[in-house]
Amino acid sequence: MAVHMTKDAFEQEEVLEQLRTLYGSREEVVTAQSERYRHLLDRHAHTFEAQGPVRLISAPGRMEIGGNHTDHNHGKVLAASASLDTLAAVSPRGDTLIHVRSEGYPPITVDLKNLEHEEGEEGTTTGLIRGVAARMRELGMRIGGFDAAVTSTVVSGSGLSSSAAFEVLVTAILDRLYGSGDMDFVTSARISQFAENVYFGKPSGLLDQMASAAGGLVAMDFGGEEPEVQRLSYDFARKGFALAVVSTGGSHADLTDAYASVPAEMKTVAEALGGKYLRDVSPDTFRNAIPELKGRVSDRALLRAIHFYQENERVDRQVRALQEDRLNDFLEAIIESGRSSFMYLQNVYAFPKNQPLSLALALSEEVLRGRGAWRVHGGGFAGTTLNFVPFDLLDDFTALMEGVFGKGSCHILNIRPQGASEVTVRD
Repeated sequence: MAVHMTKDAFEQEEVLEQLRTLYGSREEVVTAQSERYRHLLDRHAHTFEAQGPVRLISAPGRMEIGGNHTDHNHGKVLAASASLDTLAAVSPRGDTLIHVRSEGYPPITVDLKNLEHEEGEEGTTTGLIRGVAARMRELGMRIGGFDAAVTSTVVSGSGLSSSAAFEVLVTAILDRLYGSGDMDFVTSARISQFAENVYFGKPSGLLDQMASAAGGLVAMDFGGEEPEVQRLSYDFARKGFALAVVSTGGSHADLTDAYASVPAEMKTVAEALGGKYLRDVSPDTFRNAIPELKGRVSDRALLRAIHFYQENERVDRQVRALQEDRLNDFLEAIIESGRSSFMYLQNVYAFPKNQPLSLALALSEEVLRGRGAWRVHGGGFAGTTLNFVPFDLLDDFTALMEGVFGKGSCHILNIRPQGASEVTVRD
């Protein structure tokens, strides 16, 4: 049974311990999160007249650690959920209306009586909400209205997949308010991907949603009908490394075609060899066929296919290196992945004169060469880099990046051990 959350709950040790699990054990972080949760409850109270218990539900952003642009062609990925999240104070309604009030954004209302794909909702939060609800109803799941006050540290353009975090959050809200409350993470991810592909209009693979929904550090293989997920445990902090994501300030506007070209070109190679996805074609078959493929498909498509096959093999090496505690080998594979994305996948820059990602990678190499690792993070073309930074270099690294890309552009992250979660008190 859901318990009405109040600001007083954050004086209880059991609630604070839940925050430590989600955000890390540093007391200044726990204090800041307690205030964040209290403020969100205030916002909900001032915005809505709750028709049921107010609940606190969050979904994390994700970090892509290995497997850049492989999931959409049924490849392999190493990913983790991040300690930044999208958080909602939410209460059920007695009708079919969904009200979402997010900090810094216009109010949103969706009526569940109309779950058809609406013209003009592509690329909007409204489209994501409608898409999640439509897919859940299509699968026979119970849904209903709710009032949600939302705040997020997974800011748009941060490279941590704010859209996936929001999709997984909406799925979790509907499941906890109207379903069994124990939806498995693969189902949550597939519902979320449907909303992003069909209603939001972005042709993403399943990586972002799976990493957010699963939680922790996970290796994922999309080669079968159902993804194979292997949970890993590795404490980079104990080895003296911070995970730093640098937001370079590049805009994703007008880049949908650039993103879409990556899976599309890989698939032209697969189709030329009798498959639908590159994973349907063995690496040896592809390599032996390169002479006959030259001219039938573009050179860039061939380069992107080379990246795909090499990246799949790298993910396997990264997983083995972590399992065998060979951190130096793991870091070298991260650098290899970044170089492959730059040279073969070609998703580091879209415009010749404006190359913030290229600049960030060059600066990272200047600071971290021989000590850490760096690579493009996520979709690329604009956005972020992922860096493994030794603690003794962290201050210098942060100062350099924020001096170039602006204050707050360098995010120091923990791996969050849980996916979509609810902070609760005992009944």
